[in-house]
Amino acid sequence: MSNSGNIAIAEGLGATGTRLLAGTAAAGIAAGSAAVAYFDPSNKGFFPICPLYKMTGLACPGCGLTRGFHALLHGDIAGALDLNIMTPVWAVILGYILVSLVLTASRGKGLPMWPTNMRFIYGFAMVLFVFGVLRNLPFEPFTYLYP
Repeated sequence: MSNSGNIAIAEGLGATGTRLLAGTAAAGIAAGSAAVAYFDPSNKGFFPICPLYKMTGLACPGCGLTRGFHALLHGDIAGALDLNIMTPVWAVILGYILVSLVLTASRGKGLPMWPTNMRFIYGFAMVLFVFGVLRNLPFEPFTYLYP
């Protein structure tokens, strides 16, 4: 996989296809972000409930992210951190990907895609696993990580 800034999936589509796919993906991220910003996930029933939480009562590493993004998009950084301490990390990753997609759509070349690098993916998966275990431990200070 190349780290040149082009989207690996779109490399076989040609320049126009790559730009169109990048623009569509960027529009999807923007639309999803707008929906999370506009609708409060705490009282709108169409946002999904975590299946792990619903079945076991355990919080997965992503539990609280939708509500956290809603808080973050409304400027409530403390509220976002309280719901999921990883919200700013996810915001940086998604923001970087969004900027790269917009650049790919507009000029044909995006940013180097480190979020798709396998070392990053494996490392971040390990961080999420450890975070998922720690946030479910029933004693302080780990109880503060529970959403």
